[in-house]
Amino acid sequence: MRLIQLLVPTDRLEAVRELLGEEDIDYVATREADGDGESVVLYFPLPTQAVDAVLEDLRATGLDEDGYTVIANAETAITPDYEKLEERFVDGREEDESISNDEIRAKAKRMTPDRLTYYAMTLLSAFVATAGLLLDSPAVVVGSMVIAPQVGSALTASVGTTLGDRRMLVGGVRSQAFSLLAAILAAAAFGWFLKTAQFVPPALSVETVSQISGRTSPGLLTLVVGVCAGAAGAFGLATEFPVSLVGVAVAAALIPAAAAVGIGVAWALPAVALGALVVVIANVVSINLAAFAVFWYLGYRPDGWDERDRAGRAAMLARSPTAVALVVGLLVLLVGPGTVMAGQISFENDAKTTVQDLLAQEYDELELRSVHVEFGGVGPVETRREVTVTVARPDGSAYPSLADEIGGEVAVRTGKRVTVTVEFVDRNQSGRGD
Repeated sequence: MRLIQLLVPTDRLEAVRELLGEEDIDYVATREADGDGESVVLYFPLPTQAVDAVLEDLRATGLDEDGYTVIANAETAITPDYEKLEERFVDGREEDESISNDEIRAKAKRMTPDRLTYYAMTLLSAFVATAGLLLDSPAVVVGSMVIAPQVGSALTASVGTTLGDRRMLVGGVRSQAFSLLAAILAAAAFGWFLKTAQFVPPALSVETVSQISGRTSPGLLTLVVGVCAGAAGAFGLATEFPVSLVGVAVAAALIPAAAAVGIGVAWALPAVALGALVVVIANVVSINLAAFAVFWYLGYRPDGWDERDRAGRAAMLARSPTAVALVVGLLVLLVGPGTVMAGQISFENDAKTTVQDLLAQEYDELELRSVHVEFGGVGPVETRREVTVTVARPDGSAYPSLADEIGGEVAVRTGKRVTVTVEFVDRNQSGRGD
């Protein structure tokens, strides 16, 4: 529920009162003196779902869009006709459940802390993520996600894009770019310090650490995390759901991968750095596009948007080149990671099919349990393709040439060299005779 405070000039008061009466909206009025004479402040409660529609109707009476309007939270309202409003806008679903454009702007802006706090929390989260990755500790990596503040800037950019608010859009994009750059540089500096001071064992091969290797190669699940995080953030911002909970998901898609880029720089490993950078870009793009798509689906449009006026919509888009350029740019940025992911998914499917066919044709006594494919790096700096096959054997027999056979068949089908490891699980069978 929202309590609206609206400053109405006396020359518009009659039209506003008539509209509120037609909408069965109960209000109280107080007279206020201002620089131009006297105005009236109207106070009236509204269901959250009704705010945008009612304010749009009020502005159609001639009220200034930038005039004095306050939208505050309210716990309850006891007025003669409030139940009728609830029946129309809540029970009857006359409007969707999204909040107004003005309110979603305010909520998005409140989610991003002041600049000092924002960048301080970003650096701290990068330090914690770097330590967690090098320790191979999922718990520590999760801790870095909890304190990362990136959800606010991501949603601010998406709201600005959807509503055509250039200031919000530019501010959100700038905050995301600078904070992720700061996280990468902080992780690189911290990693270099740990390496130089030998807090990390000199023999440590960072590309084999599971928490790092899992973030150096994009895959379908990478996009799933980003898309779901962005969509959840948009739904949370547009409703009463606590967006702070969604912030962990957004950070999970960004901060550990950014820290992995820094580690790759600190250890002078282009494959790790570039692979993790592709993951960061893919996640940033998917988060922003998913949030924008959800806001658009929920009915948010630039102020003055008319679904029936095609010419007016085209003119409005022409006046918002920054928003249009951002959406197009995000789609273009997605092409690179998308191409890499498509190639890796295709390779993984071919490898699994090859293993299944080979075992079915020549080793029918073996039972395939799993096929796991790992990549090191991307594109020109791809360092490895590893296939781990787990099979169950009935009697402990040895199959010394199986790994080489699988590697040869996969290379023939995909045209890629691959390292194959076969893990055997003994399958014990028991029975009772008569």
